Amino acid sequence: MAEGLPYVEFIANAGACLASRNVLERRARARWMVREPSRAPADNGWRIFSAIDDAQYLATPGNLQIAAFNQVCALEPALIGIYDLPIGSDLQIVDDGTRVSVVDTRTGRELTDDDLYVPGNPVRDWGAATPRPSSRS
Repeated sequence: MAEGLPYVEFIANAGACLASRNVLERRARARWMVREPSRAPADNGWRIFSAIDDAQYLATPGNLQIAAFNQVCALEPALIGIYDLPIGSDLQIVDDGTRVSVVDTRTGRELTDDDLYVPGNPVRDWGAATPRPSSRS
């Protein structure tokens, strides 16, 4: 887990993700989210990037860190809703000053409440496209 970050369990057994240090150290807000296949049992596949990350920053070793998904959700609550979206999801957070929304980067479509995960509800089954962390992080 990332040191010094709050831990609140929004989602039971949510697993770990890779997150930009800019997000974890609160230098910038989470903006881009991509879900890849899991690389380890606790990895839920989410990769979280900040609004200020660029290719050079992301290529520098150590600028992406393993963090509990719940910890990153404590920093950006909009991430709670993306938890059970399938591998291949490519999303962005849009804040227009009056509200925050999650948008599919490829299509430009804003995700609706029906698209988003609600803690306590069953996780949707996307078949092989839904990684299931096997241990709590």
